Amino acid sequence: MRVGLVGAGPWAHTVHGPALAAHPGVDLRGVWARRPDAAAELAATCLTSAYATLDELIGDVDTVAFAVPPSVQGELAVRAANAGKHVICEKPLAADLDGARAVEEAVRKAGVHSSVVLTLRYDDGVRSWLDGLDGPADATTVGSVRWLSGALLGGPYATSSWRAEHGALLDIGPHVLDMIDAALGPITRVAWAHYSEPDLWRFALDHEGGAQSTAVISVRLPVDPSEVEIAVFGPAGVQRLSQKVGDAVGCYSNLLDELVAAVAGTGPAPQLDAARGLRLQEIIDEIGSAAR
Repeated sequence: MRVGLVGAGPWAHTVHGPALAAHPGVDLRGVWARRPDAAAELAATCLTSAYATLDELIGDVDTVAFAVPPSVQGELAVRAANAGKHVICEKPLAADLDGARAVEEAVRKAGVHSSVVLTLRYDDGVRSWLDGLDGPADATTVGSVRWLSGALLGGPYATSSWRAEHGALLDIGPHVLDMIDAALGPITRVAWAHYSEPDLWRFALDHEGGAQSTAVISVRLPVDPSEVEIAVFGPAGVQRLSQKVGDAVGCYSNLLDELVAAVAGTGPAPQLDAARGLRLQEIIDEIGSAAR
């Protein structure tokens, strides 16, 4: 699968680039970024080429992988899908719900495959935990999520303007919602939501089948390392997941395994696709509205 990488920031250097360059089913054709020097540096690290224009990259590949801010991804992913290219998108799909809808619509109309980098769901340990949960959740089941981090107080992502503007809800919110939805069943309603400084979000969700869940998330608390816990309380007792993915490159490789097989026609279409990304962004939008 011929892949072009768009973006040359920290996540492209540490995850996208290394995973794409190492995967046996991928031919990383090159990198394009708005800063040519950054694209050239990443391309050299990955033993590939830097493209002068985005159109040249899109024209030379089967799949475009994005490691750019959501406001940029929303527009460029539509452009790639309209050109008939499969897409690997970061979360969230776009900076707002309209942008996410545009990405999902473009992918669906073009009939291309899409994958969203929901890293937790591609972790082998997380997959085992989800597989081990005790059957469909019902009204006797309650879920709880706690994700508290100081990521915006320092480190490589503290200077990210979109994270600074939107905080935890748009940054880690997709991970949280995807996981609790996978654990307890489809989210049907935001029961309530509350926001307070500094970037502290609390919300409660109703799930198909009657289960309920609550979450508290922040990326601006003096917590190091991050506190991440997902728990399911039900007839089987407490089933708790207390881990943060350490091997993001390995998770991305699992994503590529799935996408390469789908593109080759030897495996099913990815489930964590643009439609999934859109649904998560719809819930995020509902949480934001409820909190206001």
